[in-house]
Amino acid sequence: MAAPAFPTDHIAPADAYMGAAPLTPVTPSQTRTAAEEARTLVAQGKMAALATTSEDGTPWASAVLYAALADGTPILCLSTLAEHGRNLTREPRASLMIGEADPVGDPLDNGRVTLAGRVEVLAGAAEEEAKEAYKAASPASGLYGGFGDFTYYALRVDRVRWVGGYGRMDSADAADYHAAEADPTAAGAAYAIKHLNEDHAQNLLDMVRVLGGHPDATEATCSAIDRYGMNLNVQTPRGFTTTRIAFAETANKPGDLRGATVELARRARGEAV
Repeated sequence: MAAPAFPTDHIAPADAYMGAAPLTPVTPSQTRTAAEEARTLVAQGKMAALATTSEDGTPWASAVLYAALADGTPILCLSTLAEHGRNLTREPRASLMIGEADPVGDPLDNGRVTLAGRVEVLAGAAEEEAKEAYKAASPASGLYGGFGDFTYYALRVDRVRWVGGYGRMDSADAADYHAAEADPTAAGAAYAIKHLNEDHAQNLLDMVRVLGGHPDATEATCSAIDRYGMNLNVQTPRGFTTTRIAFAETANKPGDLRGATVELARRARGEAV
């Protein structure tokens, strides 16, 4: 099969296993765990698909707003005028599916997470905490959230399933999900990718040739970046492939991505760092 046209940020499932093998060693890079991926997606978004069970037992999916507490617990504010609100008064089991806020390319090659568990009606201090968190998703909730038909719920997570795109998926338990940290660089990732691809193509090519295992690379683009490193799509005379390059140090805020990539560029050029 011929290699797909280049450049591309996303590859078809059948092409994912056709990549040219590295010619030189590549330093292993830490990747985000399923729990970290899930917490990152939950922290970035505020829209989700809520799945509940209707009175006749059939599944019912609807769009909702959510907020997240510090430990990643999703907060919902739902009305019994809506079917999902009535459903939860009968059957508290539910799941919430959250996708990438700004998907790129093939929607199915973007990240999403499903959180499944039971909703719990909140009261007292827990309800006040939930109300404050939910205002970030819906400022108007300060008004409508006090109406008699609205209830604040916490989704007590039992199961977590993360899908990062084609061939990338994993599960996490509730304890790992709550203990994980959302990637603090995620807010700057889209800008960093755009900037690297538009203004630093030669630097990316140097990185791939020296650090990414493909000294014969002819083109390279950044497809993803996170606190631990970045993923690159690579064109070689042997065909299309991908590689991941580790940062020298973990990035702890969006602004750290610039320093981390500058360090890689200098190292690829053989400069002292």
